[in-house]
Amino acid sequence: MYMINFDFFVKSPKSALNRTGILRHNDSGFTLIELMVVVVILGILASLIVPRLMGRTDEARIVKAKVDISAIETGLKLYRLDNNTYPTTEQGLMALIEEPATEPLPPKWHKDGYLDREQVPKDPWGREYLYLSPGVHKEYDILSYGADGAPGGEGSDADIKSWELE
Repeated sequence: MYMINFDFFVKSPKSALNRTGILRHNDSGFTLIELMVVVVILGILASLIVPRLMGRTDEARIVKAKVDISAIETGLKLYRLDNNTYPTTEQGLMALIEEPATEPLPPKWHKDGYLDREQVPKDPWGREYLYLSPGVHKEYDILSYGADGAPGGEGSDADIKSWELE
């Protein structure tokens, strides 16, 4: 007849019996090698992902500028529907927020303004959008000089122009 030692199957949280029935201590936690493997894996993942995300900030700023210009254009169109003309260059984009006090005075300026915000947005680089009415390219022109703040440029330094938006 065979005897089965049921103590082998009983495990306590801190100790266990090995096959010979000798009590041994279970160390919970990670070894140094396991931790190093995890750190190496995280380093490899970071080296693959971070470069892809780093270049996206410039792209995001360009997209934000385009969205801002589109929102300003919508406000200008609403202004024109009410007042039959766009604000002049002198009145500027503030005419979409506050009723202009200079000529030509808008006959039906909307009491809530024409933008969802209480101020005209600045471009993503913290500068005012340039507004010209009448414009050189359209009835009005809106422009951001991009990251460098100077005319021309390429990439994130390129000008963002209302007349070139899709």
